[in-house]
Amino acid sequence: MKTLKLNTTLRNMMTLIVVLTFSFSSTMAKSPAKATKTIVEIAVSNDDFSILVEALSKAELVDALSADGPFTVFAPTNEAFENLFNELGVDGITDLTKDQLTPILLYHVVSGNVMAASVKSGDVSTLNTDAQLMVNASSKGVKINKNSNVVSTDIMATNGVIHVIDAVLVPAEKTKAAKSSGGGC
Repeated sequence: MKTLKLNTTLRNMMTLIVVLTFSFSSTMAKSPAKATKTIVEIAVSNDDFSILVEALSKAELVDALSADGPFTVFAPTNEAFENLFNELGVDGITDLTKDQLTPILLYHVVSGNVMAASVKSGDVSTLNTDAQLMVNASSKGVKINKNSNVVSTDIMATNGVIHVIDAVLVPAEKTKAAKSSGGGC
């Protein structure tokens, strides 16, 4: 009788080990899929970034953001651009020149692949070498320059990552941050 109970217990334990091993290996196999599109391809395929795509085209930055990178892009939505147009008193991208758009768009790009979990508060250098972003990471989320919220994170691309923001970041005229505080991305 003891042998039968021992065999049943051993059999149950072996079954449990096999089930746990299978579950663990299945979980490991479900790791995030590898990105298949560049930052620009992702933007083009998302209707909420159509104004961003139009701006990138006009500023002739499509090829640059299709390059290897890696880049971290803070991508404003169409609504964010429309709010900027209202502030500026313009009808849209057509009213802005390449020279006006380029520093604004480069101000949205950070060199490197910065995932949301790695973001820290502080000043962050951008591809616009004349201006830095001021990042504030808290339990309430991430704010950039006190007026833009990060609303979606970690959209993986083959050449970097996209974080969606709700306001267009506009660098101050001809200013350059004195020195980095060592924080940020």
